[in-house]
Amino acid sequence: MPVISARGLRKSYGDLVVLDGVDLDVERGQVLALLGPNGAGKTTIVRILSTLLAPDAGTARVAGHDVLSDPTRVRAAISLTGQDVALDDLLTGEENMRLMARLAHLPRAEVRSRSAELLEQFGLTDAARRLVRTYSGGMRRRLDLAVSLLGRPQVLFLDEPTTGLDPRSRNELWDVIRGVVAAGATVLLTTQYLEEADQLADRVAVIDHGRIIAQGTADELKTAVGSAHVELVLRDGTVQRLATDGSVADVRRLLGDVELRRLDVAGWQVRTPTLDDVFLTLTTSRPALAAATPGEH
Repeated sequence: MPVISARGLRKSYGDLVVLDGVDLDVERGQVLALLGPNGAGKTTIVRILSTLLAPDAGTARVAGHDVLSDPTRVRAAISLTGQDVALDDLLTGEENMRLMARLAHLPRAEVRSRSAELLEQFGLTDAARRLVRTYSGGMRRRLDLAVSLLGRPQVLFLDEPTTGLDPRSRNELWDVIRGVVAAGATVLLTTQYLEEADQLADRVAVIDHGRIIAQGTADELKTAVGSAHVELVLRDGTVQRLATDGSVADVRRLLGDVELRRLDVAGWQVRTPTLDDVFLTLTTSRPALAAATPGEH
């Protein structure tokens, strides 16, 4: 049975349809990346699955519990890291951890040890007694994620967790997320970074206009939108694309043929579909819904 399962989720704000019949499954121990443009419905799905928002129609179960009829048990099994860091800047990293551990009702004897364990896991031990307001963006994000793991959740919702981070901090957080998954957590990740989905996700679901329009592994989605090809740029500016299976032998054959034809080539490269191609092929542009549904991305 999937750890996360949704069927026919619908949500509207007046005449504005945000979710239009979403079906979704995430298996235990998987990372599902929910990929889509601004206003596509990603955050609304997360809010419904984490019991923060009721759907207008449809059903959803998380960790075996119905989000509408048994929200308390759902909340006990999950953790949510939103787009904004939820930390107290006037406390130290260690104090934030211990405060949140008590709010999570951890046994008193476990508060100190669990906080220290996570601070070490996230590379924050040396900064534990510094005020959070002195932390870099990447450190704050790591601490926020550490806080979300205090209660050892079965399911972790990450809503655009690396937004605003520099490439180094983003890579560090990716490593942390990989560690969380390796320890057994199931993750639903929303992101606008195509590389992030490619790096972290076992499966990718593309959402647009409130509907899931494609699902599969990153490789399956790439294959669905195109095949590998050799791209030739001729000196007159013309671009030619020659289909290939991507093997060395086939590329050598194609380039040999180009030489025999005496084409005036300025440059060439072997191109395979990327998630950028998937995204651009499958989604269509529309006005963002941010004004109508605050915080929705």
